[in-house]
Amino acid sequence: MKELTKAEEQIMQVLWRLKKGFLKDIVDAMPNPKPAYPTVSTVVRVLVKKGFIAHNTYGKVNEYYPAVEKNAYFRHQFKGMVSKFFGNSWQGFASFFASANLSTEELESLKEEIDKQIEQRKKND
Repeated sequence: MKELTKAEEQIMQVLWRLKKGFLKDIVDAMPNPKPAYPTVSTVVRVLVKKGFIAHNTYGKVNEYYPAVEKNAYFRHQFKGMVSKFFGNSWQGFASFFASANLSTEELESLKEEIDKQIEQRKKND
């Protein structure tokens, strides 16, 4: 999966939130200061070419929708970060994360979530 530029990711965030929309809808949903309509149009065309956005055509107008799920992109980016910053060591990442300024309650909540995932996987095995 290709990596997105900051501008591309911003447009994808908007489209993931909207689920689908015309170019005008995407521009309207952008945070202020809004980029120019032609700028958004150009970035959307690049995202279509990269395979992140697909569209339905109605006459001369396109309705765009995400072709890549947000979670799939996030997982890909997250794995890249773990590889890049932690030598592909999930244990190294977990150790770093656990040593961050998290409260005892936050750490316990994370532990509970991990324990749930472990139990779920044991059931599925």
